[in-house]
Amino acid sequence: MLDLRQLRYFEAVAETEHVGRAAERLRISQSPLSRQIAQLEKSLGLTLFERSQQRIRLTADGRVFLTETRALLRHADRLANLGRRLGRGEEGGLCIGYMADAMHTGILPAALRALREESPDIHVALYDQPSDAQFEGLRQRSLDIALVRTPPPAGDPDLDAAPLLRDPLLLAVPESHPLADRSEVPAEALDGQPWIAVGDPQDPGWRDRFVASCVASGFTPDIRLDASDPLTALGLVASGLGLALVQRSMVRGATEGTVVRELPWYEESVRLWAAWHRVDLRPVVASFRATVLAEAEPA
Repeated sequence: MLDLRQLRYFEAVAETEHVGRAAERLRISQSPLSRQIAQLEKSLGLTLFERSQQRIRLTADGRVFLTETRALLRHADRLANLGRRLGRGEEGGLCIGYMADAMHTGILPAALRALREESPDIHVALYDQPSDAQFEGLRQRSLDIALVRTPPPAGDPDLDAAPLLRDPLLLAVPESHPLADRSEVPAEALDGQPWIAVGDPQDPGWRDRFVASCVASGFTPDIRLDASDPLTALGLVASGLGLALVQRSMVRGATEGTVVRELPWYEESVRLWAAWHRVDLRPVVASFRATVLAEAEPA
């Protein structure tokens, strides 16, 4: 059985690449730390580090093991927090998973504001995670509700979901661009234009789907830059480096250096879903779920 203490020691050594510095962080001496790492490697039958006189580095297997170790330790911390809350009688505590869209669309802040007004003593913990990690958190009961871009698979035996929001994508154009003066922008006017693609680092297939959606709409983007988030894309557009499609919630108000146009013929949008476990263990979870769903756009 894995020893959580040894895993925390392993994480510290992996991050510092130095036993001495890891020992200082952990506030233990180097010899016991080295012994614990050696015992962990022996129990696993795995070499986690390459050792030299100058430094200690993770092996390829060690890097894979570190990724899973971090996930396990985060879950253990959440479980410990849950246990402490239950031990103090704080049955009203909530663990909420979310993606950035839940924040900037206003869905999550509005639901939290309503919760605070109704139940000011409820403790809330927020976890910014990709969808798969949130679904696993729901199954393990370390999360009470998840706010994600895609719902769990149809027919999932444990999880249920409901749509919250459809956030249309709008065209952002540099204010000096010839298209900025046009009230309507047809698809053919975008063909071959320099583009800034707004990607999702947690979704390796986003770029192919973006290009496919553009081609299906009647134009082929000449992608010059990739942006990891909409705000970065808007900044690049304002600098005159290309066009971008950005969800409506991100372009509210004035965006200096850019002009925004709706594209009625472009049907793609960013969607937001609420997901939860089919079995509610605590009334506060069902209550907050109802609060979140009340913020949903009418169907």
